Amino acid sequence: MLSFLEPVRLWFLLLVPVLVGLYLLLVRRRSQRRRQVGQTMFDLVIPRDRTWLRHLAVGLSILSLITLTIAFAKPKGEVYVPRERATIVVTIDVSLSMMAEDVAPNRLDAAKSAAEQFVNSLPPKFNVALVSFAGSATTLVPPTLDRGAVTAAIQQLSPQPSTAIGEGIYTSLAALNQVPPDPSDPNADVPGRIVLLSDGKTQVGRPSDEAARAAAAQNVPIYTIAYGTEGGTINVQGREEPVPVDKAELARVSRISGGQAYTAGSAGELREVYKDIGSSVGKEKVDQEVTSRYAGFGLAFALLAALGLVSLGARWP
Repeated sequence: MLSFLEPVRLWFLLLVPVLVGLYLLLVRRRSQRRRQVGQTMFDLVIPRDRTWLRHLAVGLSILSLITLTIAFAKPKGEVYVPRERATIVVTIDVSLSMMAEDVAPNRLDAAKSAAEQFVNSLPPKFNVALVSFAGSATTLVPPTLDRGAVTAAIQQLSPQPSTAIGEGIYTSLAALNQVPPDPSDPNADVPGRIVLLSDGKTQVGRPSDEAARAAAAQNVPIYTIAYGTEGGTINVQGREEPVPVDKAELARVSRISGGQAYTAGSAGELREVYKDIGSSVGKEKVDQEVTSRYAGFGLAFALLAALGLVSLGARWP
């Protein structure tokens, strides 16, 4: 469905029926005058106009006016454009245990800061998606090249109850499916990596080991970053509850999926995440202004109309 950036300008199309009506009126008046006067000596000496050519020239002029008016309204349409498919999914644990302050200022804020730095360090051609999880998981930002949208969403993250690492991984894999397919191989897996920032310890949802095996089956390594210490605690209704980090679970997820496990202190080594991700280009539909297309049609019609008018006043050899 064609849409326009300046639809108000389409009101100029109302001139078209007015001009057509005026032309038909002039043709009718000329025909009536000829019937009233009858054939004269001049009609025998001077050849009559080629009526069909005059009508054709006027018709082409009207078509030129219509297409140029459409071009003036700045039409836009959906077109297919190439898009890099390689995608990094940043998956952040926002469970209440991430509020422990054994990592300054707390685990969640440290993870958010590291995630922002990581996103801004990625090569421009890579897509980035953002997934958060606690008792359930949500894709906050689908795969995009807009780093600002991702970092803004990271800044808005807030803690929620429970922890479902497995669900976070499954949702991250689903986010990869939102990338446009490869035209030459529509069923090919998206080149992707998952960077999972968490303090570990699944409490609800599907097991993280099972999710890691699903990631390995899709050739999507998971790089985990563990936040916290064995002595971490959070305040729950005035009581200090222990929330020790579970580095073993995060390391197991990385090993099963083919990724690598890091601690918060070594997260700067994450450049390894995208070093060998490779490239795959697909196509996606985007809105694009197509003014030049209609301007070209209008110019072509105008040239043909001009040629017809010249033909009325000249004899070709």
